[in-house]
Amino acid sequence: MNHPRVSVLAVIVAAVLVVALHPSSASSAAPADRWSVSLSAVDADDVNVRHTRAGLRLADARPPGAPARRSAVAEGMLVVAPRTLSRPANRIRAEITAAARPGATATVQVRGWRTTGWTEWRDATPAAVFDQPVRRVQARVVLTGSRAGASAEVRAVRLTADTAAVTTAATPGLTYRVFATRIGLVGEVTANGHTVRARDHFVALPSRRGLSPRNTGDYTVRVCTTTGSRCEYAPVWDVGPWNTRDDYWNISGVRENWKALPQGRPQAQAAYQDGYNGGRDQFGRVVLNPAGIDLADGTFWDGLQLTTNAWVDVAYLWTGTGSRGVVGDGPLTVRTGPGTSYQSRGLAAQYASVPIQCYVTGQTIVGPYRTTNRWNRLTSGQFVSHAYISTVWGPAVPPC
Repeated sequence: MNHPRVSVLAVIVAAVLVVALHPSSASSAAPADRWSVSLSAVDADDVNVRHTRAGLRLADARPPGAPARRSAVAEGMLVVAPRTLSRPANRIRAEITAAARPGATATVQVRGWRTTGWTEWRDATPAAVFDQPVRRVQARVVLTGSRAGASAEVRAVRLTADTAAVTTAATPGLTYRVFATRIGLVGEVTANGHTVRARDHFVALPSRRGLSPRNTGDYTVRVCTTTGSRCEYAPVWDVGPWNTRDDYWNISGVRENWKALPQGRPQAQAAYQDGYNGGRDQFGRVVLNPAGIDLADGTFWDGLQLTTNAWVDVAYLWTGTGSRGVVGDGPLTVRTGPGTSYQSRGLAAQYASVPIQCYVTGQTIVGPYRTTNRWNRLTSGQFVSHAYISTVWGPAVPPC
């Protein structure tokens, strides 16, 4: 059997990681931080990768079997520990040395820490643009195979952080109405390595740009019924439905693919309703529903109390600003007032990052983190007990 010839690629990825220095202070002559990624440090937050003498590669390069709505090819990623830069920088350049067979890919993505949380992940080519200054960055190496099972071997990754002109690309507080489907798939593994449990609480979006590392809510959505009667705050732990590079909530200039579509319109919806791209997804599969988000069973049945796939209103909370509280133990009931006698309006999943507007005094609650009468009012106007919030980050939360 003939095998495709392997070619060694020395890929210089010039990517702009904007950490929002003022343009007047940007200078290509400024000192740069340089470091290499440890490709052998494969641990629990990494997915389907292994390190050999030849380099970092997919642990299992076989394409997924049916049903496989998330992707038609094998995928894996190495998440690198965050790095604190010696000085603010607004450009990250990744130098990748890899051997790849046709159809297999190896990319480096980066994100930066800001006071309101992590930016989205951005491919390190041609530019990754963020909206606030950061001095802490994180990288991940993403591998995909081919439909024939071919893989890539990454032999070295070197990163350089320096300064460049600033571009702002984020729009805060994005909310769109999209079609939701139920994930199911209990016992299978999500794109971030989480094993799906019965009545689990998380969501999937069709782009890795908003994918949270396992057991975090760095990227959290608020998904609500169209009547607004039920909502759930849930972390993004999987990639799908249908596509894997469709960050439809972003503007055209930032969106990875399908830039001709209106902001907020998933490609799968356009393919299903209008025959866009011949009615097919990025892998050439016929799109059988217009889904722009997948909901785990607990989010679907318990959080929103849905009985069938439905249109929902989704807020992509990392595009907003302000204080965030991390739900340390959940799912936590979201109520209409500061006490357990108030009506439930939904749930906040464990690890979800919920936007806190202010706090009030209410019923005293004994929780896993403290005993307190503080209740946090969320930006939706609903309340959660502070006894279940593990940490708050961002600006100080004021009294209401």
